[in-house]
Amino acid sequence: MNRLRLLTSGESHGPALTGILEGLPARLRIDTEQVNHELWRRQQGYGSGKRMEIEKDQVRWTAGLRYGATLGSPVGFEIANLDWPAWEKRMSPEPVPLADQPKAITRVRPGHADLAGAVKYDTDDVRDVLERASARSTAPRVAAGAICRALLAACGVEIWSYSEQMGAIRAFPDAVDSLDAVPEGWWKRDRVAPTPLRCPDPDAEARMIAEVDAVKEAGDTIGGGFVVVAEGMPIGVGSNAEWDTRLDAQLAGAMMGIQAVKGVGIGLGFGVIERRGTGMHDEVIPGAPSWRRRTNRAGGIEGGMSNGAPIVVRAAVKPVATLLKPLDSVNLLTGEIDKAHIERSDVAILPRAGIVGEAMVALVLADALLTTFGGDTIDDLVAAVRMRRERSRGPRGERRPHGEGEVL
Repeated sequence: MNRLRLLTSGESHGPALTGILEGLPARLRIDTEQVNHELWRRQQGYGSGKRMEIEKDQVRWTAGLRYGATLGSPVGFEIANLDWPAWEKRMSPEPVPLADQPKAITRVRPGHADLAGAVKYDTDDVRDVLERASARSTAPRVAAGAICRALLAACGVEIWSYSEQMGAIRAFPDAVDSLDAVPEGWWKRDRVAPTPLRCPDPDAEARMIAEVDAVKEAGDTIGGGFVVVAEGMPIGVGSNAEWDTRLDAQLAGAMMGIQAVKGVGIGLGFGVIERRGTGMHDEVIPGAPSWRRRTNRAGGIEGGMSNGAPIVVRAAVKPVATLLKPLDSVNLLTGEIDKAHIERSDVAILPRAGIVGEAMVALVLADALLTTFGGDTIDDLVAAVRMRRERSRGPRGERRPHGEGEVL
């Protein structure tokens, strides 16, 4: 990110998770209840493990806010791990005599960070790796994303998501694009009272729930795909000037940073493979209050820049690596074949992964707005966005020749 910078720290079973978000404009109003609501959303969903029943995530501000508004300085926050007392001896930051330390985890899990991390950090205890690799580390990202949602909302941008597919079961299977079949206003209901898997197709969701039950009974896990939609982005945010300034590249990188995400697409994503150009590109038509498109197959981004249509990001989530019926693996100490370690985990993370996806999209889009428009205060940013929207209204008419302008 160019304007914003997010740093997080904390282990899954440590005392707390912490975050610092730098680069926000001053005087942005932050509603703590809304931030906590996003943290609550991250903990919902059918197929979640016992950990979600223990933690009741709440944000505690440590810096950067006064009277409910940002100061322009870095915003610091903390999310306590309520499970910490049960893990204090196993995760103590202070030295513990070897005789009092728990047995080391030496059986690595295929699909997890265990083996690569153990080699990288030269450790014989995989817990040194898995604690930070855990999806628990997404909690501070969701809190930071909630802050960015407030900035985006001030600029007229809303973000929502839904579960599109679980295993072989797809929402709205008869639709070319499932997004086109999502009932109007569904996402507003989802934010308040989500269904078990956050799928807008009730028939598909019922079959998904049955599939989760079957997978759990088999001691297995299951993945799927979710969609994140951002509506209201002004035209021209992002850049075509360099590969790393492209808005779609930044979104793809942020989404791939979510644990278990193995594929990302913008708009139709991998669906573009089977299309010809005439069936792919979105025709431009005039219309109030700005230029419009007949379709949105590009997912709101062309040439690395927002084109005014809703931004659509798709992500594929692999099955969780911890299995109740573990796969064959190796023991780090003996080098022999052994069954993989079993850690407390989930059967399906899809409904919660979409919430993390919303947060990551919010972080990237907030950073992109600030990079494009600047602003020391939220009012500065809103005014600059409003000016861009005015420029985007209808035919441009005559403009000054290239290079002609006032000399300052």
